[in-house]
Amino acid sequence: MMWLQRMRANWVYGIAIAILLSALTGCGTVRNFFAEEAYEAPPAELTEFEAEIEPKVIWSTSTGAGVGDDYSLNQIWINDGKVFSVDHKGVVSSHAADSGRRLWRVNLRVPVVTGIGGGEGMVLVGTQGGEVIAMTPEKGEILWRRTLTSEVLAPPTAANGIIAVRTADGRVSGLAAESGNVLWTHQRAVPLLSLRGVSAPVIAGSVVIAGFDNGRLVALASRDGSIVWENTLAVPSGRTELERLVDIDGDPKVINDVVYAVSHQGNVAAISLGTGQNYWTREMSSRRGLDAAYGEAVYISDDTGYVWAIQDGSGDSLWRQTRLLRRNLTAPVVAGDYVVVGDLEGYLHWIARDDGRFVARQQISRRSAIRSQPQVIDGVLYVSVTDGTVAAIRIP
Repeated sequence: MMWLQRMRANWVYGIAIAILLSALTGCGTVRNFFAEEAYEAPPAELTEFEAEIEPKVIWSTSTGAGVGDDYSLNQIWINDGKVFSVDHKGVVSSHAADSGRRLWRVNLRVPVVTGIGGGEGMVLVGTQGGEVIAMTPEKGEILWRRTLTSEVLAPPTAANGIIAVRTADGRVSGLAAESGNVLWTHQRAVPLLSLRGVSAPVIAGSVVIAGFDNGRLVALASRDGSIVWENTLAVPSGRTELERLVDIDGDPKVINDVVYAVSHQGNVAAISLGTGQNYWTREMSSRRGLDAAYGEAVYISDDTGYVWAIQDGSGDSLWRQTRLLRRNLTAPVVAGDYVVVGDLEGYLHWIARDDGRFVARQQISRRSAIRSQPQVIDGVLYVSVTDGTVAAIRIP
């Protein structure tokens, strides 16, 4: 399955041996097993509805070559009136947030599979080769480069003098923003089988919030990486490795000292930033992630393609939108009175926050998917498409 992470060599060899032995003793069973695994139901067809709003595209522009394969994301970063992006070849671009006009472009000539981050007066690029590159936001000049232990699968983020980086080998590293020197590293064992992708660490005050492939959410002291608290969002269960997948791949959200997070085949929870104790929790499975309106609702795209509104404070269901089944939705984003998700055919779906009804639909690209969560800044929604298109839409 395309969303599974690359397996270690010994796992691949083990599968090969198992297939060989089965071929000798019962090849029909093996063929049936893989035939069943290969089938995938098609995405739901889009249904008609009467549009209630008409979101206007302010600008749309190509920022580069987009993503390189089905695993890649192309998250953009928006700061100080600029939109920053990077394509899978390492071409970094800066565009004016109000007009889309290109300000500069730099080709780093490195493979990138996740997108771009920043903070502390820097633009940050994490590469497939495990390198973190810091650049100036004004001209894209390289400040420093630092090589870590494994490929970077989530955009690095920086605040309070620290850069937090999550790598594919189960490590979260704290780097000095000024020099890129590694100050500390926290590592968790990566399960034999895990999903392709990781959640981006979140820096909140004096702690770094990070999700791991074992279903644990951990708060680390930003000064030295020591554990402040740990919360279990999911416990592996089941007889097969697929049934035991409990990765936290959606980015946690921190709002008013509350951490919102969700895991695959586990739970969604609202957690105290200070103590790590649950305010509430509810069974849920999502690889995409969530957004929240503090004190009102948490919005989630689950693994089937349903969009949920969960009551913040109780975890009760407010509504569920079921007509986007298997459309590979992005994590939702709160945009005024609406919740917006992107899908595999380049559509943005605008959903009313009060009852989950569709209010608008617009196709940003006719040939490429939207995989990265849209972002909202100052009444404008920004979305990136896998073909390298970035668009800005005025929120009605």
